[in-house]
Amino acid sequence: MKNNTQQGTNLSVINSYFNALANGDMETFASTFAEGVVWHQPGRNKFSGDKRSFSDIGAMIGGMMEDSLGSFAVKPITSAMANEDLVSVPVHFSGKKNSAEIDMQGLDLFRLEGGKIIEVWLFSENQSKEDAFWG
Repeated sequence: MKNNTQQGTNLSVINSYFNALANGDMETFASTFAEGVVWHQPGRNKFSGDKRSFSDIGAMIGGMMEDSLGSFAVKPITSAMANEDLVSVPVHFSGKKNSAEIDMQGLDLFRLEGGKIIEVWLFSENQSKEDAFWG
């Protein structure tokens, strides 16, 4: 029973994460992360690399919003799926800047502890295209 409760809590946290992100509610968004969070941003672009605090994550997302003139969006394609402390979410992400556009799918994988996101891995459908977009 503990496992089902944990998975239900984790799914609720991830749903809050995506709702807050979609609504620009940075206070709720920040509240979904654990103190020692690590975010693994893939690729070879100016936003790539490990972020080791919410401050770094917030700066990266703020930079993506600024770079895409506020158009960057990430939305779940289907419901989140949980397996103990891991939650995966198929996503669609898009953005525009000048004459460049990004519009693709990916997978976001979260590890949670104590009802908070402690680690994030992102997977892109086409990493070279994403790298070219972000520069």
